[in-house]
Amino acid sequence: MSRHEIVSPIPGVFYRRPDPESPPFAEDGTAVAEDQAVGLVEVMKSFHQVHAGAAGTLVEFLVEDEAEVDAGQPVAVVETG
Repeated sequence: MSRHEIVSPIPGVFYRRPDPESPPFAEDGTAVAEDQAVGLVEVMKSFHQVHAGAAGTLVEFLVEDEAEVDAGQPVAVVETG
């Protein structure tokens, strides 16, 4: 199995759910599709989806919900293959 790091496309605040009342986009140990959203990054009231980028199992999130992230920073890991 290989590992794929999901990275933030932009700097901002990382959210694991679409809004405070909704369940997370994905949990550790769940299957994800390549184009599946696993989180959002918010900057200046604009939200950008973060997609898995590879199909497989989401192994772990590397940042906490509502953590500040930089562009290119790994936010989660997917095991593929």
